[in-house]
Amino acid sequence: MELDETDREILRILQEDARTPFSEVARRIDMSSATVHDRVSRMEEAGVIDGYHASIDPRSVGYGVSAFVGLRVEQGREEDALKRLREISGVREIHLTTGEWDVLLKVVASDTDSLRDLMFERIAEMDGFSRSQTMIILGTDYEAHGPAV
Repeated sequence: MELDETDREILRILQEDARTPFSEVARRIDMSSATVHDRVSRMEEAGVIDGYHASIDPRSVGYGVSAFVGLRVEQGREEDALKRLREISGVREIHLTTGEWDVLLKVVASDTDSLRDLMFERIAEMDGFSRSQTMIILGTDYEAHGPAV
């Protein structure tokens, strides 16, 4: 689907707050609510908008520690390794990457003891990984929700 500047502005508004009523979106871009609704529906059908999600601060629900984990995956073990990683509740993101690490995870844990358990009892015990590095996130200065449009 080819997006025009109006579509991109609708997406920017919805990325800021997906609960923004279409009437408010319409007012901000000087368009009718029906037209905004039609455009959003077309973007949903085309897969441009693939869902609406609540953004939750992990600390507010008991996850005080976040970390990035780089993993080196053994040749031929990728699919099985990724499947098993998706089953671990503390794993929030899984990214396939180039460079030093084949996989980069974002994980959350309640505290450093729980992070250690996650790393050594859940992830390090899995077959298919030859090396890992854990980097605790000390703070987040900026985090976008979705790509720039």
